[in-house]
Amino acid sequence: MTKSEATKPGPSTPHFVQGMGLFSATAIVMGSMIGSGIFIVPADMSRVLGSPALLIAAWLVTAAMTLIGALSYGELAAMMPKAGGQYVYLREGLGPIWGFLYGWTLFLVIQTGTIAAVGVAFGKFLGVFFPSVSAAHWLWHIGHVPPWRVGPMVLGNMDIGLNTANLSAIAVITLLTFTNTRGVKLGAAVQNVFTSAKVLALLGVIVVGALVKNASAIAANFGAGWHAFFANSGWHTQHAVQVGVGGPIEYVGILTVIAVVQVGSLFSSDAWNNVTFTAGEIRDPKRNLPLSLALGTGVVLLLYILCNFVFLSVLPMAGSASATTLAGRGIQFAAEDRVATAVMQSAFAGIGAKLMAAAILISTFGCVNGMLLAGARVYYAMSNDGLFFKSIGKLDEKTSTPVNSLWTQWAWTCLLCLSGSYGQLLDYVIFAVLVFYVLTIVGLFRLRRTRPEAPRPYRAFGYPVLPALYIVMAVWICVVLLRYKPQYTWPGLLLVLLGVPVYWIWTRRTVKEAKE
Repeated sequence: MTKSEATKPGPSTPHFVQGMGLFSATAIVMGSMIGSGIFIVPADMSRVLGSPALLIAAWLVTAAMTLIGALSYGELAAMMPKAGGQYVYLREGLGPIWGFLYGWTLFLVIQTGTIAAVGVAFGKFLGVFFPSVSAAHWLWHIGHVPPWRVGPMVLGNMDIGLNTANLSAIAVITLLTFTNTRGVKLGAAVQNVFTSAKVLALLGVIVVGALVKNASAIAANFGAGWHAFFANSGWHTQHAVQVGVGGPIEYVGILTVIAVVQVGSLFSSDAWNNVTFTAGEIRDPKRNLPLSLALGTGVVLLLYILCNFVFLSVLPMAGSASATTLAGRGIQFAAEDRVATAVMQSAFAGIGAKLMAAAILISTFGCVNGMLLAGARVYYAMSNDGLFFKSIGKLDEKTSTPVNSLWTQWAWTCLLCLSGSYGQLLDYVIFAVLVFYVLTIVGLFRLRRTRPEAPRPYRAFGYPVLPALYIVMAVWICVVLLRYKPQYTWPGLLLVLLGVPVYWIWTRRTVKEAKE
């Protein structure tokens, strides 16, 4: 029995308030998933794939994996509806060290780095309306770290200091952290409003794209009896993929190239698991957690696939980086990879960029709020297991929120904003995130064997076939990324492994304190 399980709140002990229903839980799933990725990553994916059919296929693979993952996590969520979510599942399914390594990486980079990156994206798009908000507008430029190469890693090449873009990020992160310290109901209310707004914004892009269809783009992408759509998508077609940074070009088959581009689509769809972190504050979690995972991921992934069809109906996939028109640049070379902005500019010349910027501001604001709310619950759970600072495992007496955990998360996130390192760090953990998903589903199989009598209000849909299929697909993607994206994979593994000595230090400290 862990310390967190042994400690039960008494009448006067602060405890989590179950202030979120199904709508709020689903809003956390959707709000955490929808950031700015869907508006940008199709450009890079299309440059690698070179085929409209493969672009859609890649998003369908992402949809299948994410839905299977969410439906599998539903069983664990209903079985163990506790604050900490995936951290708890790994701890119980595979052992405490695996839970710690996940929580360690989550705090160090996954959650905080994502919040920093999304926050700075908010600042950059705010600059569309206020040009003084820019990453180039320095208020305090500490210095530039030149690039240097260590094996597959290219480190450095970043500016450190305070500019108006990351100042805007820090302001938003501070505001939303304070909001979430006022109680889960207020944080959930903010999430509900902004998730609803960002879903409407995505629907707006889809409707606009459907109304302003471009005949030449449709002919280029879908014409000639769908010949264009399926061109370069056959099993025998070879696709050029670069090995690492500046490495040789190799020609690979369809399964390999789709795995390579999952770096973009899978992780534009990530963070759906955040709702499990808040399990202790959801009403009827044994019902609402599995349902929110299924509903949230299903709706978002459907919207993402529709968005890609809209992009293909407004802009040709193939383009030229030197072209001066939207059609000439196509999806592949949309300005700064902002495909959705190019679509809106096609519909609303002159104000399209501002309309899209407004939609992304709403999207990023809601994404930051959801991730701030959820992440703090994991560090709270780790603290109660003796694996993080003791003060982080306390709830505020008035608001029943993990205030210390929220502000600790805030401090590290703001430091990442100032350091300029969050982008590189996020690249490095993409592989690690996928590995933790695989390990969690392996834990599902193990718990079925070791705890067959445990109450399971919901059982994973399609078990054991679908969870096993997820493991096979995810492992294949990991193998491909190890070969063709070593700059993303080996550094991520190193960050995770650095947590092993930290785990032993914390456990020895906890044992020592218990003896004293």
